[in-house]
Formats: sequence, structure tokens, C-alpha cells
Amino acid sequence: MSVNEELAVGFLLTEGLLRHPEDILEIDPYPRNRENNVLNVFLSQDVKVNFARLTRHVFASSSCGLCGKATIEAVHQHFKPVHSKRTIESGTVLQLPGRMRRQQEAFERSGGLHAAAVFDSKGTLVVLREDVGRHNAADKVIGYGFLQSQLPFDAHILMVSGRASFEIMQKALAARIPVVCAVSAPSSLAVDFARASGQTLVGFLRGESFNVYSHPERITQEKAKAS
Repeated sequence: MSVNEELAVGFLLTEGLLRHPEDILEIDPYPRNRENNVLNVFLSQDVKVNFARLTRHVFASSSCGLCGKATIEAVHQHFKPVHSKRTIESGTVLQLPGRMRRQQEAFERSGGLHAAAVFDSKGTLVVLREDVGRHNAADKVIGYGFLQSQLPFDAHILMVSGRASFEIMQKALAARIPVVCAVSAPSSLAVDFARASGQTLVGFLRGESFNVYSHPERITQEKAKAS
């Protein structure tokens, strides 16, 4: 399993085309692509693709952006709000940036890549991936979960470098992730989406502080043990 496969599968899942591992028949490199960065994903005949209902055009790029996105209500037609009662200790939340940073090998060498990481509710790292675009990094960790039959991530935390956008929240919702944390600010649309989707959104997670923008009941005040 390659990170390219994770990216492709994560993207298809977060766009609502995939539901179950058996939806994929085969993943093969496109034979005429010398750079080995184009894949053919063959879907089961039971998968019905309605291109008119996709939340965006079916392509992924390294740059982020929210151009022509459908409404929150339209996204909820694909992915219902989460109702997880999982709680996370505030001390655990504070430890996430450091734990993610220590695993960012490509960033350590280049200083120019984003990261997305999935942690369990105790702060144990499940998977981390890096990419020029943080949305692509999120697709990779979600694709990993799908290919490893670990979804839904309904008792987990998604941690992203940079800011939290509407698109990041949508991807987390597709994977049923109830808590999303970012080192920088969220967009106003991301906050609206998190509130409507039952997700806890944490921003400005730096040092010894953070802001909670939605569903704060999942963040408890007990301090986690030092790692």
C-alpha cells in the first residue's frame, strides 16, 4: 500500500464515492504515466456514481481552496452529523502538536510540508502523513484508515498543521472523526460546519493554550499524564 493509494482512496471516500473496502476492485498505476503518480481505481459495479451530486469537481491538487463548494446541507446528504460521546482530556489535547511534530520527518528536512495525524482519545498516534497540501495529508490518513479497515475513526482526533478549513472538517466528518484540532485559526465556515455536524473544533493549539469553537463538552479539564 503506497501513500498515493492512500491519497486516492481517501479522496474518493471523502467525496462520497466509497463506503466499504469491497467497493474497490483494484488499484493499478496508470501505465502511460512515467512519474508513477497517476492511479486507476476500479470500483465495484455496485458503486453508483452521481457526478452531479459530488461536493466538488473530482480532482485533487496540492493547493487548498474552497471554490464552488456545496452548502453544508448538501454535504450532510452524504455524511450525517456525528453523535460521539467520546471525551478528550485537555492535557492530552495540549500534547498533540509536539507528538505530531516529532514524527514530521519530511518537514524536518524541508520545512515546507503540512501534516495530518490521527490520534486515539488517549493521544496515541495511529497514523501521520505529510504533503504540500494539508487537505491531501488529511486524505492520506483517512485513506490509510479505509485500506486498513480501521474506519470509522469515531473515537479519534484529527490534528492538522496550519488552519482548519471547511474542507478539512468535511473530510473528518466523512471518516466520522468527532474532534479536529489545528495549530492555527479555523475559517468561519469551518466553525459553522463543525457546529452543524456535531464536531468539536479546536484552533490555535499552541504552547499551553487552545480555543474551542464548537461542542466544548468533549474536552474535559483533567490533566493527562506526562508522556
